[in-house]
Amino acid sequence: MGIFGFFSKDKKESLDQGLQKTSENIFSKLSKAVMGKSKVDEEVLDELEEILITADVGVDTTIKVIRRIEERVARDKYLNAAELDVILREEIAFLLEENRSSDTSDFDLPADKKPYVIMVVGVNGVGKTTTIGKLAHQFKLAGKSVVLGAADTFRAAAVDQLILWGQRVGVPVVSHGMNTDPASVAFDAVKQGVDSKADVVIVDTAGRLHTKVNLMNELTKIKKVMQKFIPDAPHEILLVLDGSTGQNAFIQAKEFTRATEVSALAITKLDGTAKGGVVIGISDQFKIPVKYIGVGEKMTDLQLFNRKEFVDSLFKKKG
Repeated sequence: MGIFGFFSKDKKESLDQGLQKTSENIFSKLSKAVMGKSKVDEEVLDELEEILITADVGVDTTIKVIRRIEERVARDKYLNAAELDVILREEIAFLLEENRSSDTSDFDLPADKKPYVIMVVGVNGVGKTTTIGKLAHQFKLAGKSVVLGAADTFRAAAVDQLILWGQRVGVPVVSHGMNTDPASVAFDAVKQGVDSKADVVIVDTAGRLHTKVNLMNELTKIKKVMQKFIPDAPHEILLVLDGSTGQNAFIQAKEFTRATEVSALAITKLDGTAKGGVVIGISDQFKIPVKYIGVGEKMTDLQLFNRKEFVDSLFKKKG
């Protein structure tokens, strides 16, 4: 078991704090909905539906959760209203499990994929480059050697920011500067990863091009040059989304899943929002596992997503 082979007390506290606004939003409203009620009735379920939608779980996923609770009420004949939060925990955990969101707390990598190549996508402003820096830090803490590729060459700030993160974390960054060919940066980053026998190569890409077609073509080109060195690269296409944008994150997920084959999600900035339910909705609607969540500013506040701990923190009574 690696250094992150368990969910430490510090990481659990960080998760609890990061989800506090969403948790308080859901729990306080849920308490009011069941106050004075002896059983879960239609009125309680209507209020629950509104609570989940305002937490940005999304309409379709909310309807699915409500339907499952209705089935349990019908099956059990009588359901105490005080048990509603327990049932909610269970049904949301089931949903996340169905969507392959993991329970791991370990930054290990597949032994047969070296270097393990991660291509990171996402619009500007979601915390994409910061997520890459924090991810590099976590891998390094876990004893992995890391190479970063600054292939978001359409923004000088993105290149400079990644170089600063590389210096901060102490990992090499392959960069050709601004307005250079992103694919050539990706090519050189993977080549350096292979030559140096690195454990993981993380390649940043442009947040947005002029059209969706341009975006799709650019990402396809980057994948093809990677495959000149490693035929099955990239091993992971990680989409970074800003959890605080709520429904806008759904739109971004739709755009990028059309442009490329996204295989994992990182949802950032959950500590500044009461809309953390977006994690549940996006995972459910796109059937893509949530792999990382950002719950604070510290480098260790990018956490591997653990559905059990997430649900526990989301429905934890404060005070």
